[in-house]
Amino acid sequence: MIKKTIAIVGTGLAGLSCAVRLKELGHHVELFEKSRGAAGRMSTKRGEDWTADHGAQYFTARDPLFIEQVKTWLAEQVVALWTPEIKVFEANQWTTFQSQDLRYVGTPAMNTPAKQLAKGLVLHASQTIDALSQKDGQWFLHSAETGDIAQGFDDLILAIPGPQAFTLAQHLDPNIQAIAGQSNMKGCWTLMARFEHQPKVSFEAAFVNQEIISWVARNSSKPLRTGLESWTIQANPLWSQEFIELNKEDVTERILACAKKLGLDCAEAEISVHRWRYASGATTAALGFYTNPTLQLSLCGDWLNGGRVEGAWLSGYHLANQFAE
Repeated sequence: MIKKTIAIVGTGLAGLSCAVRLKELGHHVELFEKSRGAAGRMSTKRGEDWTADHGAQYFTARDPLFIEQVKTWLAEQVVALWTPEIKVFEANQWTTFQSQDLRYVGTPAMNTPAKQLAKGLVLHASQTIDALSQKDGQWFLHSAETGDIAQGFDDLILAIPGPQAFTLAQHLDPNIQAIAGQSNMKGCWTLMARFEHQPKVSFEAAFVNQEIISWVARNSSKPLRTGLESWTIQANPLWSQEFIELNKEDVTERILACAKKLGLDCAEAEISVHRWRYASGATTAALGFYTNPTLQLSLCGDWLNGGRVEGAWLSGYHLANQFAE
């Protein structure tokens, strides 16, 4: 097998999973990330004496390959089971959520498994890749922060949300234009509320239907969380997308009014707001990943594989295995 030099843009779970597997196969891999560190939407916000998972809230494992990865994380103590009391709110009524699914979270924060995967990888943070070019069979990248990146790469993998892949590579491959163009990813407004004392509510997490809010969870109920009592409140994708450009003050007012209706009064809480421009959604057909061997250009991500944490990891892993074939 020919050993290649491969660039991966994006360090969410798909990009990291892909990089780890490619490294195992003997390739040289370098990752480029626009944020300050790895994790993508498996993120944790930190403040003075508080933390809150403000992206993915938990994950499940059904595929045998991902189950083995979760077992490894459990052994490394970067993941633990989360067993909150979950309720459902719909039509002004509360019911208890019935599910046999095992729910896992990163410990002590949701981004810990991603950080574990990133250990030993070559990762260039704070590098927004905004242009691509090919010369003499090699890929060259341009960074918004630092300009042209001198090193060329044999292969390029875009492990970023569909709309971003569309913007970056639609002119290179009509298939990418078609696939990424129908990724249908929606935004998500997320609020994080910190309290001096635990609010008196009858749930630790809740699915909310037909309201502005779609999910609310007591971050402090997750294993190994420390600091102030914190809650994460996520607006539903359709509402978030409709009001994605609304100012944060109006978004906060509307979401907190809905939270109060649910019994979570945040009047005394400190509030932080985060806008995920691309949070949820997937292509109609779960391709798993996409690769163009002629161009030596590939895509992976949760949006290509069902839109879940597990799907992201599998997308990157299976794409990497294509390089073994």
